[in-house]
Amino acid sequence: MSAPRNTPTLDGATMPVLSTEDDVDAVPLRRPWRWISALVVIALVVAFVYVFATNKNLDWPVVGEFLFDPRILSGVGLTLFITLVSMVVSTLLAIIVAAMRLSSNPVLSGVAWFYVWAFRGTPVLVQIVLWGYLGLLFEKITLGVPMTDVVFWSIDTNTLITPLVAGLLALTLNQAAYSSEIVRAGMVSVDEGQREAAYSLGMSPLYTFRRVLLPQAMRVIIPPMGNELISMLKNTSLLSVIAVLELYTQASMISAANLKQVELLIVVSIWYLFMTSVLSVPQYYLERRFGRGTTRNLPPTPIQRVKAMFNSRKPGPAPAPETNFVEVVGE
Repeated sequence: MSAPRNTPTLDGATMPVLSTEDDVDAVPLRRPWRWISALVVIALVVAFVYVFATNKNLDWPVVGEFLFDPRILSGVGLTLFITLVSMVVSTLLAIIVAAMRLSSNPVLSGVAWFYVWAFRGTPVLVQIVLWGYLGLLFEKITLGVPMTDVVFWSIDTNTLITPLVAGLLALTLNQAAYSSEIVRAGMVSVDEGQREAAYSLGMSPLYTFRRVLLPQAMRVIIPPMGNELISMLKNTSLLSVIAVLELYTQASMISAANLKQVELLIVVSIWYLFMTSVLSVPQYYLERRFGRGTTRNLPPTPIQRVKAMFNSRKPGPAPAPETNFVEVVGE
């Protein structure tokens, strides 16, 4: 920057004004490879979509025909029902199991550990089949006095444990084992001083868990629980092995009749992608709600970004005129 030059004023004083003729213009760093890599990725995606869309072995009219078929829609409804029921019940059970794991009672802690060990250590497909074939082990489910002939209530096992009930039990109990570890990790993430402060105020362990620890742990619990919800949605397809008429089972029955296996798999994939996208919305807003205390300013939501984009195009108020601040040198 050059030296200041003096500018005379009306009263004879001089005011130095800095010259900007020799200022350095900052130029943003050029990154050509960023644009080149973006163009390469776009070209590959377009090529994949083109090859897939123009494949002569795919009967796309069949995809459109069965996308909203009543049997497919009934499978979608049953899939969502199984997912929501299993996640709600398994979450409640997971909180109980996590509390037992954190308990100082060795019996409660040991039972909870064995439960998690057993259900996490065996494949969920095996558990589904075992619950579906429970009638082979127990012909009747009875309620009475053990080791006596006194029976208060009895029912045939296959009548009570239908394929749908067996699938719900298998998915719920398996998911509760995984979710309990997520809840326990959230509990451990809370500072130990919070628990000590609650105990010093006379709060009971259960009240402390429910009103102090759990609300703070939700910030850690929500993201993995959202992933478990999506995983549960896709695991419902495993219930086809016990003939539960969810989405994948319905599509398999249709494809067995018209021999359009790939087309029906595309229909199933479209519906799973749609349901996964819808279920991701509440997870996003729950993460924002429980993450309010960690950042000063939350990032804008997608709706807020769209509104800001449209508002930026509207003409705003005229900018204020620039003022040159100069130092007045005395006479």
